[in-house]
Order: sequence, then C-alpha cells, then structure tokens
Amino acid sequence: MAVYIGLHLSLPKLTGEVKTIKVSGPVTIERDRLGTAVIRGKNRQDVAFALGFAHGQDRFFQMDLLRRNSAGELAEIFGPAALNLDKSRRFHQLRKRAEQIVAQLPAAQKQLLERYADGVNQALAEQSLNSFEYLLTRSSPKPWVSSDSLLVIYSMYLDLQGNTIKRDMTLTLIDHLFGTPMRQFITQASNYQAPLDGSIIANQGTAIPMLDEHLMAHRRELPIEELAEVGSNNWAVTGALTESGRAMLSDDMHLSFAVPIIWYRAQLNYPDATGDKVQVTGVSLPGAPAIVVGTNGKVAWGFTNAYIDTADWIAIDNSEMLTTEKEVIKLPASEVAYKFPMSRFGPVKQLAGHQYALSWVAHRDYAVDMELMGLETVDSVDEGLAIAKHFGIPVQNLLIVDDKGNAAWQPAGAVPARTNSADIAQQHDEVQWNNWLQDELELPQVKNPTSQRIWTANARVMSVQEAERFGDGGYALGARGMQIRDRLLAQDSFDEADFYRIQLDNEAKFYAPWHEYLVKALMTQPKRFAKDIQYLRDWGQCACADSVGFTLVKHFRSRLIDASFAPIEASLNKHTMSLSVLKRYLEPAMWQLLAEQPTTWLPDGFDNWQAFTIDAYVRSTEHLMAKYSEGGEYEDLAWGKVNTLHIQHPFSKQIPLLSRWLDMPLVTGFGDTFMPAVQRSSFGASQRFIVQPGLESQAVLTIPGGQSGHPLSKYYRAGFNEYAAAASTPLLPSQIEAKLTLQPIN
Repeated sequence: MAVYIGLHLSLPKLTGEVKTIKVSGPVTIERDRLGTAVIRGKNRQDVAFALGFAHGQDRFFQMDLLRRNSAGELAEIFGPAALNLDKSRRFHQLRKRAEQIVAQLPAAQKQLLERYADGVNQALAEQSLNSFEYLLTRSSPKPWVSSDSLLVIYSMYLDLQGNTIKRDMTLTLIDHLFGTPMRQFITQASNYQAPLDGSIIANQGTAIPMLDEHLMAHRRELPIEELAEVGSNNWAVTGALTESGRAMLSDDMHLSFAVPIIWYRAQLNYPDATGDKVQVTGVSLPGAPAIVVGTNGKVAWGFTNAYIDTADWIAIDNSEMLTTEKEVIKLPASEVAYKFPMSRFGPVKQLAGHQYALSWVAHRDYAVDMELMGLETVDSVDEGLAIAKHFGIPVQNLLIVDDKGNAAWQPAGAVPARTNSADIAQQHDEVQWNNWLQDELELPQVKNPTSQRIWTANARVMSVQEAERFGDGGYALGARGMQIRDRLLAQDSFDEADFYRIQLDNEAKFYAPWHEYLVKALMTQPKRFAKDIQYLRDWGQCACADSVGFTLVKHFRSRLIDASFAPIEASLNKHTMSLSVLKRYLEPAMWQLLAEQPTTWLPDGFDNWQAFTIDAYVRSTEHLMAKYSEGGEYEDLAWGKVNTLHIQHPFSKQIPLLSRWLDMPLVTGFGDTFMPAVQRSSFGASQRFIVQPGLESQAVLTIPGGQSGHPLSKYYRAGFNEYAAAASTPLLPSQIEAKLTLQPIN
C-alpha cells in the first residue's frame, strides 16, 4: 500500500496551472486519449520550454538513461555491473564533446536548448516524489543541462553507427588472421540490390579460400548472434500517383523496443518570425526539443539509417606520439579511474598486438546540432533539402515530400570529411580526415524520378560511383528494399491504406530459395522427415503467426551459416570479436559454398555437404523443440509463438516479478528481418507513419507503447493495442482530455 501511495504521489500534474518565470506568455499543454502533447505558445522558445516540461513529466528517467548511456555514467546509479559499458562509452569522451559543441552553437539554438532544459527542470521541481526508478536504485535525478540534449543525440550515434565501428575492426582482424581473400569472400557483392538508379555492383566471382587444417582440427560450433538491423524503411510517391496530387510518405524506423518506447507523440503550435501559424505534428525524442519525423502541413519528412562509412581505424606504429586520457567514473559509493591512449587521429585501442586509432564522425565538432528543427517551417522539398546539408545527426536517408507533389531523397547528417573510405584499418599516411564546411559538401540526390517512386531500406540506394566515395558502413542485404520497390512498381496509384499494407508485408520472398533447398535436402530421406516436409509445404511463404514451416526454414538457414563459418567465428572470439556484425554479408558466400561444396570446409565426421546440411537442420529443430516445446510438438514452433512480441521495462529484465506491472502485454508476432514487416521479439517498427502533407486528417501514426513512463498513468500503455493488432492510429490528436497552462509570473 505504501508503494502504491508513493507511486500515486509521483504522478505528474496534467491539468490546472503552473507558474513560471521562464515563459513570455501563457503556454498550454493539452493531452488527448493517447497522451499526445499538444503545445501552443506565442513563440518557439516558449514551446521548447513546454515540450521540455512535458518530456520531464512523462519520460525523465528514460532521458536520464539516454544521457548517461552516451556519457558513460550509468555505473553511478547501477553500480559495478555497468562499469564495462561506461568504459566503452568514455572511450569516446562524448560529454566533453557535447559541452564544447554547446558553447559553439548559434545563439538561437543555444537559447532553445536552455529553454528546453528549463522546462525539464521545472517539471522535476513540480514533482512531489521522485519516480519509482529512482526509489528502486536509491538515487536522485540530476538537473538537465543544455549539453544533455546533445548527449541524447550521441546515444543515437552509438545505436545507429556502433556496428560500423565494429565492422571495420572485425574485417581488419579477418584480414590479419585469414588473409585478404577471406575478407573478400565474406564481403562479396550480393544479388539483393535495389539502388534508386538501378546500378548493380557485380559479383566478381571470388574464389573460396582454403581453411587452415589446424583450425578445422580444433573446430567447435559457436552461434553467431544475429544483430538487430537498426535502421528502417521509408518510401514515397510523387503527386502523379495520388488522387490529391500531393506526394505521400511512409516511414517506419526500426529500433530496439523497451518500456517506454523511444518516441513521444507531440504537436507544436506557434507563430513563425513573420507571424504565420506553424503546426508541426509527429514524434519527438525525449531529451531534445525537435520533432524528429513529422509534417508541417506543407512538407513531411522521415528517415532511415544510411549506413555509409562514417568511421576509420588507423594503424599506429611506435613513432606515433600518444598522450594518456583519464576519465573518472563514479560509482554509488566510490569512483574508478579509466585511462586510455589518445592520438592525433582519435582514441587508441589495441587488438591482436597492434594499436589502432579511431577517427569517427561523431568525434567531429559538426556531429551534433539543432538544425533539424529548421524542417518545421520549410514550405517545399527544395527548402528542406537545402537545410538538410547542415543537420548534426547520425547520417540518414532523408525522404521528404510536399503538398505540391514533389518527393526527394538525400543523405542528411554528419558525413566524414574524406573521400577514401576503407573496409579495414588504414595507414597513417592514407588518412584524409578534415573539418570542412558542410556548405562545400556535394551530396547525392534524387528528386521526382521518372518512376515517381523513391524507397530506402538501409541498403545502398545511391549509385555505384557515389557508393565508392561514401563507402559501406554495414549496409543491409537489400532484400527489404527490393520487396518494397516491387510493391511500389506493382500499382499506379496509392492511398494511405495501400502504404500501410506494404508496411505490414511479411511475404517471405527472401527465404523462398532456402525453403526450396531445404525441402530438396529432406526429400532424400522422405520417411524420416515426412512430418517436417509437410509443415514446410504448408509454410504459406510468409512470416505469418501460424507458420511452423517459416520457423523451420529461418532457423535452419541461421544454423547452417553458424556451422559453416564456425572456424572463423572461433578465431575471432579469441580476440573478443565476432562475425555477428558481418552475418548479413554471408548470404552470397554461403550459397557459393553450397554450390561448389568444398570438402575442406566440412568438419570432421562429414564427407559430403548433403549430410552436413541435414545435420544442421536436425540440430536446429532439436534446439527449437528444447526451447519452445515441452512435448516436442511442431505446433509449438509456430512463428507467432517463437517470435512473440515482448516489450519490457529495463527493470523487469532484472526483476521478473515486476513484469506484470511494467511490461507491455505479450503479443503473437509476425514479420522478420528480410521483409518490409520487420519484427523480432523486442525489435521492429518503432512507429508507423504515413502522410500526405496538407491531408493530415487521413494520416497514420501508430506506436508500440504509451506516452508516459509512469506505470499508473492512463497513458502508460495507450496505443499499444492498436499497434499489436496492426490497426492504424490517426496522426492528429483526438478530443482533448487534459489541459495544463504554464502561466508567466509577471
């Protein structure tokens, strides 16, 4: 009862009036049935204060984790268990960089960040009791400062580009341990390509390299983790393909799920510098004062992770002058000193007896800023493309459309100031990094193509020539992009319902060759695998909730790849590295192995690939049965059960008894990585957004979680059921339920 009363006391005030000296006039925060924050103020500064206030009321602990994550300050509240993670973050010194950048920002941006921080801190001051997360960790919230908003953006850098850094280092180690032919074999071009200009990178017919006999003799199979493909889908059509003549945009950003979900629904209403009314509706990122993806009635925009090459490792020899950096990491009752070497190129790490310095775009002084907010007031696609060159965000595929029927794509964000990207560590005399003016940057762009259609899905969308300049930072395989492209080319007019169907498309086109291969292999022993073959024939060619066959095919493919590349994975593991960051690249190499069947790649006990393939399937199915079926029933392997959507609060993962109160309900899942409907148990479309600028009343914004991070709030789970049922939630706020006025103190 005491806990329950305490939780009630920590609920934020959503109606009435709050006095403040930080606004120039009355500002209102209204909330509808979903808890959407509808903010109205007399200028953008007051609106920034109110958005900070709303974020602080509903999401402060989430914001605190985001800034601590990138700054390497989690151990201060979670203790030694978070120490290694903090050290990996301190390697980048992002708090120091954020503070330096804030000091250099234009006055207008600096003022907006200050007003936003004032709003967050006012919300904290209004709380009668700290939220339950602080009570459980026996810690206290610290005030928000302007640089914390930049740290939130840095957290997105770590999520969106962290594997780019690991990719290059893993390839460097493969080159060192196995030679260049193995690296080229692993990274050969795939058949799954869907660039906007139709250009194809040809597969040069890489020869299968020999594996060392010593490696094969000591071979042991290790699972290669399948990393969530952090990224997204988006696509657009010009006004030539809509009834209204307006262009239409779809955007679903794929991120890891947690409670609360990362995005926060908001609508900002204020007059611009000329007095014209601005209304921008979409999702914001708690911790920052901007609408990240949204529409202003004239222009709408969305993003997917671009996956160009944004980082280089530089080989350091003994002649390189190094200094020592010291970072002090606080623990609840003590502190730890963390030291690491620093070079003129960046922080230094040792691997396999060699030293490498990291040059990463996130370390540059143009990495983060508030230029994204400029989209709130643009009137056309051309205006949006012009300001996008200055965005201080992890580089994204920007898709932007307007009410005049225009649609365009362009990379937007911090791009490395070099033209010689590389997959492995460079020598120090090859480094070309500079701090250049973004105005000098020439970016690829596609506007109103002859097809009237544009799409991106984390794979290469730029031309082959442009890709050589911008490099590969971990592109997706391209299967999703091809499927989206084909859906768009299959019809000549679209509305919001058509786009939503594509977002939910779970046809397993990518897995069809694997299904055929597996059935053919099992048919060599039809009596033994009669039941398996029947489920495979009934698979429905989709990642559908009731498909047992899809589960069998998907897990067989993964197990076969793990078994085939086990010697390489084992060698990498000895250096705390893994093929996981490259697993999506192994598709063409795996098919080449199956086509040529080199006996040197077979483990002891197998003299042919058919026996090896069947063994991989048997062990895959045994593992599935052990994990998901107590009685060994195939029905328990239905994809919806194996891929159950389970969105958890960070605390329930550590304290399962809290799951009932903190987590979202379990939902039968569908979809997979290699199709538009991306979903894993705690990963997938973090929002589904569809809009024609000017027709926002028809627009869609569906989010897998509620607005509030407070478990007793009516907005804690609001909207989740619609997402789980694949229903479309309106973008625009509905009838207002609560109204809070921030009143200036004269």
